[in-house]
This record gives sequence, structure tokens and C-alpha cells, in this order.
Amino acid sequence: MKFLAAGALNAALSILLGAFAAHGLKQRLDAEALAIFHTGVDYHAYHALGLMLVGLLIHNRIAPSHARIAGKLMLAGILIFSGSLYLLAATDLKWLGAITPIGGVSFIAAWLTLAVGLWKYRKDDPEP
Repeated sequence: MKFLAAGALNAALSILLGAFAAHGLKQRLDAEALAIFHTGVDYHAYHALGLMLVGLLIHNRIAPSHARIAGKLMLAGILIFSGSLYLLAATDLKWLGAITPIGGVSFIAAWLTLAVGLWKYRKDDPEP
């Protein structure tokens, strides 16, 4: 249930940040910075839904160990990828762009971990 709650909270936060960008930052950021911020919002929202999927898989005991790892990687990706893009857009600190790919790799690893877990999953095999 923790990943379901984290997903729901992150979905709400991504909508809040998207609305903030559209209404509060539109006058303060140039088009490039606004696009960077929106990329962060998009990936934040996608992975909020991914966290909810992870929560449902764990709740239904479908590849739960892989799903837990995937959920942690998604949370790390949201923080590193989206977080660095939010800060980059707001502060123009270019070095933040160097850490963004770490979050992207975390997202990719999350989905690959989930894919492996689902590929290996057998309904009659007990998994911790």
C-alpha cells in the first residue's frame, strides 16, 4: 500500500507542479526553461502511475520482490531525473543537467526489473 500511496501523492504533486509551471512560471521562465520543467513534470506523472502499478502488483503478490525494487528505482528516478530538471529550469545551474541521466537510468532499470520479474513470475511459485 505504500507504493500506491506514494504513487497517488506523486501524481498529485506532478499535477500541482504542472499547474504551477503553466500559471506561475510562464512569465518568469523562457520557453526553453519551461520546456525543461514540463519534461520533468511529464516523467514525474508517468512514474507516479508506475508506482501505483507497482503497488497493485505487490498487493496481488505478483512478482513482489521485483516490484519492490522497481518501485524504489522509480522513486529515485523521480527525485533525481524530475528533481534535477525542476531545479535546472528554475535556477539555470547547468551542472544539474549532468545528474539528470542518472535518474533516467534509474527509470530504465525500474522498468527492466519489473519486466524480468513479470517474465519469471509463475502464479503457483511462492515468492517472498
